[in-house]
Amino acid sequence: MTIDNTFTAAATAAVQNPQQIWGPVVAAVLVIAMLAYVIFFLAALVSILGSRQSGGMKLVWIIFAFCAPFLGPVLWFLVGRKQEAFT
Repeated sequence: MTIDNTFTAAATAAVQNPQQIWGPVVAAVLVIAMLAYVIFFLAALVSILGSRQSGGMKLVWIIFAFCAPFLGPVLWFLVGRKQEAFT
């Protein structure tokens, strides 16, 4: 069996049963989304730790980021960094 026959057989199977192709596609999209979120969360933590805010405010932002895993980093980038510019 050659490589062309293998790809042809896989393509034929995918056309005959299109639900077989959605499993890996959904898994790939979920993995990419999770990696993007982890990078976003870590970027927020690094940004918080590198900010010029006092130690107490850094601690509050870090706790908020962990307690509200998506909302915390979003609010840090939208509100927290702007507050830092005014202090």
